[in-house]
Amino acid sequence: MKKLKRFLGVLGMVGVLTLVLTACGSRQALSKQDVLANDKASNTITWGVKADTKLFGLMDVKDSQIKGFDADIATAITKKILGKNGHAKFVQVTSQTRIPLLKNGNIDAIIATMTITAQREKQVDFSDSYFDAGQSLLVKKGSSIKSVKDLNKTGVKVLGVTGANSVENIKKFAPKAKVLELSDYAQAMTALKSGQGVALTTDNGILYGMASQNPGYEVVGGAFTKEPYGIAINKGQAPFKKKVNQALKEIEADGTYNRILKKWFGNVAGFDYKEASR
Repeated sequence: MKKLKRFLGVLGMVGVLTLVLTACGSRQALSKQDVLANDKASNTITWGVKADTKLFGLMDVKDSQIKGFDADIATAITKKILGKNGHAKFVQVTSQTRIPLLKNGNIDAIIATMTITAQREKQVDFSDSYFDAGQSLLVKKGSSIKSVKDLNKTGVKVLGVTGANSVENIKKFAPKAKVLELSDYAQAMTALKSGQGVALTTDNGILYGMASQNPGYEVVGGAFTKEPYGIAINKGQAPFKKKVNQALKEIEADGTYNRILKKWFGNVAGFDYKEASR
């Protein structure tokens, strides 16, 4: 009887593993299909967006909708590609999960404060840049930390988010500092408030959003890197990438881009809206 139970248990595990592998295979097959053709057939583009990043992508608890600059740009691009009745579907991602979800075919594209880097270009293709950010620091008002140079001391703890290239950048600019990585920006902000680090570092646009939610904190030091954001697309999807770039040019030419930029950043203290406009 015990042998029979063990056999059935092994058989059950084999069955589960088969289902998992089949599902993974299905997603991988989906990621290799013609995304543009599928999107036109469904009249929907599925975007990976952040839901914890004020100004770019934040979940509105009142209606459970993700709202922000990235979400609005994605919607505008969708309308240009699919027409006025085209639907933009949003799937929540983090810096850590966005590329795996794209590679598995769960989403068609990533628009989630994602900097174009040579390392990432080995895994995905990028659209033209749609937002020029720069890495900076968020600190408690009155902090002695005024620039990235102040972080380059042994024992100083800096907070970052796993999967964001800002973590690697801070290791270059302040190699003596210790970096504590959190899974998302909400956790990173909580860690800053509890004193687990003296500064939180990421792109300035994200930090200005966090500062607007937390009046006791401010962005300091200016931008010490250039972080051009791009829309990530699976490799082998040249027709879709071409349409995305064309749509970006169109929303810049007809004023849609600047209207969206002003909507989200026009009244943000410290952010130079006019300098960022296109």
